[in-house]
Amino acid sequence: MKIVPQSVSLEYIIPDAAKIIEAAGRTCYKSEDKITPESAAKFIKMLMTRGHASVIEHPFASFRVITDRGVSHEFVRHRLFSYSQESTRYCNYSQGKHGGEITVIQPPNLTDDMYDAWHDAMLDAEAGYFLLLKQGAKPEIARSVLPTCLKTEFVATANFREWRHFLKMRTAPAAHPQMREIAGWIRDVLVKECPEVFGEEPSDVD
Repeated sequence: MKIVPQSVSLEYIIPDAAKIIEAAGRTCYKSEDKITPESAAKFIKMLMTRGHASVIEHPFASFRVITDRGVSHEFVRHRLFSYSQESTRYCNYSQGKHGGEITVIQPPNLTDDMYDAWHDAMLDAEAGYFLLLKQGAKPEIARSVLPTCLKTEFVATANFREWRHFLKMRTAPAAHPQMREIAGWIRDVLVKECPEVFGEEPSDVD
């Protein structure tokens, strides 16, 4: 059994997003003649202040996320995203390319006693999974004994408006701690890549 940390990496973000938003938004007002090299930030702030968040649906970003299955179930509740996720139906973790072991994400805030209990449970789950495969079960059936903290990997793509909504929901204090960690990493990347849209806290108009 292998234990790995969560991680996030930017797969792709549309270039010149602020310019795309400004060009699209100014179409509504037929004010394209006012576009300058520095005008996008002020224009986008005006749009967001007025609640015209639909304009930030034009650009999009994709992230690769490594987390556990439980957190991924929360993530995919954002239904306007597009997802491609590692499949436990087709991945056979007893095979060589998976290292002949399952991979899990350790939950946060475990005491020593909690960790020992969790670790033993993971070893039991791994043993049950491999036994079912050895007895002839297909991976899609053997996966029934795999734990919620099984590592999974997926790519999530959404437009900027949906990313803002995601950040509003998943960086909130009440969010699951592992999800909040992932959302914080994503927020940091998006703020760096497009501060005109993500430099301020998401609002109710998003």
